[in-house]
Amino acid sequence: MLKIRWTLAIMLASTITGAGHSQNAAGQLQSLVETSASRLVIAKQVALAKWDNGAAVEDAPREAKVIAGAVKDGESVGLEAASVANFFRAQIEANKVVQYSLLADWRRSGKAPAHTPINLVATIRPQLDQVQKTLIEELKDTAAVRASTTCPADVAKAVGKYVSQHKPDVGPLEAMALDRAMAATCTYSQSSRSATIGSTAVAYRAGK
Repeated sequence: MLKIRWTLAIMLASTITGAGHSQNAAGQLQSLVETSASRLVIAKQVALAKWDNGAAVEDAPREAKVIAGAVKDGESVGLEAASVANFFRAQIEANKVVQYSLLADWRRSGKAPAHTPINLVATIRPQLDQVQKTLIEELKDTAAVRASTTCPADVAKAVGKYVSQHKPDVGPLEAMALDRAMAATCTYSQSSRSATIGSTAVAYRAGK
């Protein structure tokens, strides 16, 4: 009986510790989520600018330049290039989700919200560049959490907390886009997948 009680006590302590770790990890990711959300706020301004000048949402050369710049900044602080590229590719895709949705809504109604003209190059891009620098710093600060096996759940909880705290300003579109923006945050799954592919290839070659 004493042994059973001792085992139950250990299991309970482990559960409490695990829950505490998860809450702490999600808390460490909160700043990264908030900065990603601020990037999505800028997406509305981008959509308005493209509404005015008729530019396409897709801009492959610009996207490639943004990712290359982010990778360079990330490597300068010790981040792995592929993980930075994946993260910012997700950020860009989320931004485009917002743009496509807003532009479609405005086309259906025949007009965009009243706004002053927005200069994409002179006004918006410097804001995005500043957000990029902040995201790089936050990626560096959260490297250990993002490499954890619990990272996907931690990210989901951090996003959920942000969404619940910012209603009604954050609606279904913003919540979905934020999930997309944070989809490549975790490095554990990326490195594990690469290791698995590498191991499979080695085993295949050995078996031939």
